[in-house]
Formats: sequence, C-alpha cells, structure tokens
Amino acid sequence: MTKKTDPEYKQALSDIQYRVTREAATERPFSGEYWDHWGDGRYSCVCCGTPLFQSSTKFDAGCGWPSYNAAENDQAITEIRDVSHGMIRTEVRCSKCDAHLGHVFDDGPQPTGLRYCINSASLNFEPSENATSSKAE
Repeated sequence: MTKKTDPEYKQALSDIQYRVTREAATERPFSGEYWDHWGDGRYSCVCCGTPLFQSSTKFDAGCGWPSYNAAENDQAITEIRDVSHGMIRTEVRCSKCDAHLGHVFDDGPQPTGLRYCINSASLNFEPSENATSSKAE
C-alpha cells in the first residue's frame, strides 16, 4: 500500500487522529476511546489498517492510554529514539505508513517487560468473530 498524501490523510481522519498520527501529538490521558476498552479482538493502525496489537496483550497500566506488552509482530512497529520534551524515550510508529502511535517503555509486565503506551486516536478495533466488546469493571 502506498502512503497517502497529507491532504488525503486530513480528509480521511478526524482532527485528533490526524494530529496524533501525522503530527506526533498526544491525546489527553483517560480521554481516548480505547483506554478502558476490554473487548476481544485486534487493534490496527487507523491510517492503513496494519494489525498492531492483540487484545490478549492489553493490560491496565493506570496511565490513561491503552497499554500492551507486545506488538502483533516485530515487523508491525518501528522504534525511533525520541529526545523531545527533555526526556529520552522510544517512539513507536506503524512500520507500513509511518503513523505515530505512542511510546514503548521497559516497565511492563512479563513475559516481555514492555509497555507500549499507545494513543487511542491511532487505533481501530476489530472484534473477534465470537466476541462482544465490554468495559472493565
């Protein structure tokens, strides 16, 4: 799939989706659609549809953004050193369309020890065939 042009992304995405994925903005914690979403299925890139995370890897990190301890596969995510805002972090992007997703930290649960802290605005959720979406209690 060819990467879209900037005007095509602006037309296809909501304002927050565009700002997050194309301008590397961050949505406010506890405000995104998927921070407290616990349905069974797959989370994919809002820009290109690339599968990124399985619901089985999602956990409550208490940070206000969807958090996962593993990507769908090693080819789905590109990691980039981020030294903005006076911090050293690792930014994660969709490897297919270069959409900004969020950041990955090394304070997650085992077996990976990783916490992919991802903006809801960068994701679409696709429920499993036999699943219904639910919220955590």
